Amino acid sequence: MNTVLYLFIVTISLAAALATIAIWAPRAPKTRFVALLATTLFIPLGYLQIVELLSKPKPMSFELFKRDVQLAHILGASMDEGRAIYLWLRLEDEIEPRYYKLPWKREVAEKLEDVIDNAIRKNATAVLKNPFFRKSLEELGDLNAYVIPPPLPPQKLPQLPPQIFNPRRQDI
Repeated sequence: MNTVLYLFIVTISLAAALATIAIWAPRAPKTRFVALLATTLFIPLGYLQIVELLSKPKPMSFELFKRDVQLAHILGASMDEGRAIYLWLRLEDEIEPRYYKLPWKREVAEKLEDVIDNAIRKNATAVLKNPFFRKSLEELGDLNAYVIPPPLPPQKLPQLPPQIFNPRRQDI
């Protein structure tokens, strides 16, 4: 969400700079007024466009800032057969899930479906290793998806026999 705020601040700054140039240019007052009006309409429109992008899935190839992530937990997947594969991923060291879109490949969709089914059956976690590695989809044609089994619960130590105090014993 912080990225959206920064993008909006940059958008406002650029619009204000362009409006300042347009207003102070030696033009007719009508032209300057139109430039000012266009700027005031551009700012809310820019905000609406940036906020609208939050609900859309991002193509995995467009990920720039988190490209070096090594592990992503698969929270959910949806297949739009013949069009796209949609993924909800929780990236390593982050709480917020992200919404991504993959181009449709039948083999990838089948493997992803199998991994998620195995994870559900074993009560485990489905994981993508190097999710944004370009060669994984384009050249290899496959995802690095696998299942991480749940951690084993800690084992109990063996019970010690209860110690009973015997007042008649001499070695006390």
